[in-house]
Amino acid sequence: VQLQASGGGLVQAGGSLRLSCAVSGSILGVDNMAWYRQAPGKERELVATITSFSNTKYADSVNGRFTISRDNTKNTVYLQMNSLKPEDAAVYYCKAYLWVKFASDTREYWGQGTQVTVSS
Repeated sequence: VQLQASGGGLVQAGGSLRLSCAVSGSILGVDNMAWYRQAPGKERELVATITSFSNTKYADSVNGRFTISRDNTKNTVYLQMNSLKPEDAAVYYCKAYLWVKFASDTREYWGQGTQVTVSS
């Protein structure tokens, strides 16, 4: 089972990026999914979450600028980031709670991270 994040890159302040994170491997289902980020010298912080029913929550710092969504047919979660600011620069990680064989509850998996750089 693997989470593959993509879509990071360099963008000017005010620009947009769309991150994707696809789940691959043998799974029975995908529960809650989330995006986190970690800037150099800082703790990893929660950016946005989405439940299996597509209920969403956002960190105050990104609310109104970022949108988390998911495509259950593709087992993929997205993060649309608009009006990017230099302080949004970080490595972005996806996380998913997956139903896998022989497990009585969901298990937590992390993607490898994708770098977002915002120039001022």
